[in-house]
Amino acid sequence: MSEFNKELENEFDERTVDITRVAKVVKGGRRFGFRVTVVVGDHAGKVGVGVGKANTVPDAISKATDRARKDMRRMNLYKNTIPHAVVGRTGGAKVFLKPASPGTGLIAGGGVRAVLQTLGVQDILTKSQGSANILNVVQATMDALDRLKAVEDTARLRGKKVEDLLPFWERKRG
Repeated sequence: MSEFNKELENEFDERTVDITRVAKVVKGGRRFGFRVTVVVGDHAGKVGVGVGKANTVPDAISKATDRARKDMRRMNLYKNTIPHAVVGRTGGAKVFLKPASPGTGLIAGGGVRAVLQTLGVQDILTKSQGSANILNVVQATMDALDRLKAVEDTARLRGKKVEDLLPFWERKRG
């Protein structure tokens, strides 16, 4: 790997969200291992989630981190929030994301907070419903972020001006 790639790697924020002990039932009894969920982001609109399984925690973390780096993708953001409200679902987990005005902060918990912090979102309201399984909540958050549309694209499709689609706190009062 070149020096440039190593410098870029160090700029990413890696967060271990979940470490779970899993068991495989075999003829002689149970074989225990670990499943780790890791979120990697650059605080500038790119985020990825990885899951790794291994017999030891450090091996599982390194696998999950590698997979999260490969999974990184750019999300459509608007300044320090998201352009519109969106719902993401995975399994029994449902995550609702809603844009918030500047100064609101990151109102989220657990896995949702980890994904949004590494993405670089600063003002957002969230609600997690259904399953509390951290892996499903994180994947539902990624599903919601994947569903976000850019303000410019939506304006072009609807034949409107970008200013007409901005959040209420951004619109010019006239």
